[in-house]
Amino acid sequence: METGSNMNGGGGKEVVGVANKQSIRWTDFGLRFLAFVLTLVAAIVLGVDKQTTVVAVQLVPTLPAINVRATAKWHHMSAFVYFVVVNAIACAYAAMSLVLLLANRGKKKGLSLMIILLDLITVALLFSGGGAALAVGLIGYKGNSHVRWIKVCDKFDRFCGQVAAAIVISLVGSALFLLLVLLAVLNLHKNRRL
Repeated sequence: METGSNMNGGGGKEVVGVANKQSIRWTDFGLRFLAFVLTLVAAIVLGVDKQTTVVAVQLVPTLPAINVRATAKWHHMSAFVYFVVVNAIACAYAAMSLVLLLANRGKKKGLSLMIILLDLITVALLFSGGGAALAVGLIGYKGNSHVRWIKVCDKFDRFCGQVAAAIVISLVGSALFLLLVLLAVLNLHKNRRL
């Protein structure tokens, strides 16, 4: 009976270890591909965001308002530019890391460690870009009466809706990169115990 359980030459631990590495590689590949798609979509959704509308502007309280055509574009706000650039960087990195992951196949530990560190940097960039865009988006949505910034999302509702969608998509991509880092840490922890 013992020879049957030890037929693979190394005991049951090696089979489990190889199976875990195989499943983690496909999990890593799937999460990384999904993060690539989400960051690409987030960059595109905000990158093409533009809305033109007529806004009533009252220069003097005693005179009637003047109708002015106004256009809201993503590149008018530096926080949105930062958001698009960060998502484009994360998308390019995800594509590059997919290629490296397929080429490496767990052979070089140094490359795996570099990918983990770059994943962590990508998480920080994506969360900072999402936070910056969210802060500006909230000011556009609610305004700020203390500094007399009026809300604009009641006039540019489609523009603000696309900004909100891009932020949510990017934050899901950020969470996937964070999950990749957590899975890598768990994998390192499992390898140390064996």
